[in-house]
Amino acid sequence: MGKTSIAAATALRCAELGHKTMVLSTDAAHSLSDCFDITLGNEPKLIAPNLWARETEMAQTVEKHWSQIRRWLAALLVWRGMDQIVADEMAIIPGMEELANLLYIIHYSDSGQYEVIIVDCAPTGDTLRLLSFPEVVRWWMEKLFPLERKVVTVTRPLVRRVLGMPVPEDEVLDSAEEMFNELIRIRALLGDWEKCSMRLVLNPEKMVIKEAQRAFTYFNLYGYLTDLIVCNRVLPDTIDDRYFDSWKEAQGRYYQMIEECFAPLPILSVPLLEREVVGIPMLQVMAEALFADQDPSKFFFRGQAQQIERGDGYYVLTLLLPFLTKEEISLLRSGDELVVRAGRYKRNIILPQTLVGLSVKGAKFEGDKLRIRFEQKGTH
Repeated sequence: MGKTSIAAATALRCAELGHKTMVLSTDAAHSLSDCFDITLGNEPKLIAPNLWARETEMAQTVEKHWSQIRRWLAALLVWRGMDQIVADEMAIIPGMEELANLLYIIHYSDSGQYEVIIVDCAPTGDTLRLLSFPEVVRWWMEKLFPLERKVVTVTRPLVRRVLGMPVPEDEVLDSAEEMFNELIRIRALLGDWEKCSMRLVLNPEKMVIKEAQRAFTYFNLYGYLTDLIVCNRVLPDTIDDRYFDSWKEAQGRYYQMIEECFAPLPILSVPLLEREVVGIPMLQVMAEALFADQDPSKFFFRGQAQQIERGDGYYVLTLLLPFLTKEEISLLRSGDELVVRAGRYKRNIILPQTLVGLSVKGAKFEGDKLRIRFEQKGTH
């Protein structure tokens, strides 16, 4: 979809406008180096005036943030009979590296060295899991962690003496608490609409649009601001070869679908360029095509296009639908999709799993917002 190229081009344009900019990747499969055609490492590197880039090394990231926890997990697995080498590998929990990489966002934000921080995220599914993780952590830290810590402290000598089982030392618990508190800080920062926004990069293709829709729904579910949709690799009108006629026709349909799915968010497009986007000169071409004379560091949209609130036995999905009237609106439900129609206008929404099994029990139009109520079947 070109998310790394878009992130790199955005960072380059911000730097050219005078903003001290850091661009880093939370994707395990780094490609910023390839995009800039510059070797990057585990430390920030100045690659252009006002522009620093970094590709974190997973081994060092894990050692810095997970070393105490990882050593205890490995010891526990060995105690259960696992080979030491296998235990060392298994002690890296899936997603551990990406989670640790998110901690760098807080580090750079706290440092005050940079005015703009751009993060090239992992693919959509991985990113959604990472962004939802702090919500789970918050509940565990507030409800269970204090109790578990007391139990571990009291039972540690007995468990060691009777079972010979490795029990986490205070250093391990301290490390877990510190790391989890940092993740909670990340959640607060990413959810701060005055400081942070999400941007979705997609191609005008049906499957890609559906994936982006799902990401957009969950960004809204967790209260993250999405301020821009970037449609990449759009065939330009200058291509007159009849071979591409069907492609142009399909892209036209899908672009209309993008407008319907993500309204009222603004959409910026990038044409399919003549050459591969590698190196700073081509990134400058992409940045010019994408932003023209606009500043990428500004917020292109304020507010939440959709929001989910929970009540006593029901949920309310609120949609921002400006410039419409109640008489124009109709709803159609199909599986995990909700279609809102108003004359020729259509809004297609992917419902989160929380709402998929519920029935639509009514809708109210208030101001420029449509509030749709979902309840369990048979609920009155």
